Amino acid sequence: MRVLGAVAVAVLLLAPAYAQMPNVNLMPEVKTKTQEEKDQDAVTDRAYKDSLSKIPDAKGAADPWGAVRSDAPKAAAHPAKPKTRTGSSAQPGSPAQRSQ
Repeated sequence: MRVLGAVAVAVLLLAPAYAQMPNVNLMPEVKTKTQEEKDQDAVTDRAYKDSLSKIPDAKGAADPWGAVRSDAPKAAAHPAKPKTRTGSSAQPGSPAQRSQ
């Protein structure tokens, strides 16, 4: 009777999980392109490259706040601090470290 109950519980727990699994074919059949499809792709690529060549060049970075600013942005006033080791700031061999 216990075995039947354990099987029933397992089936009830696995049924919703099984229903959520997607039906995915991991090995799809390989499709090759016909010569007409290859020619059409070449025409499409050529048209795309031609349209890219018709786009005018950018004139540089646009600065919408350029007329509002009185001068150029200043460099950082504080130079970067050198990185220190994490943990104790005491130097090796110092009295503070020896007392630990």
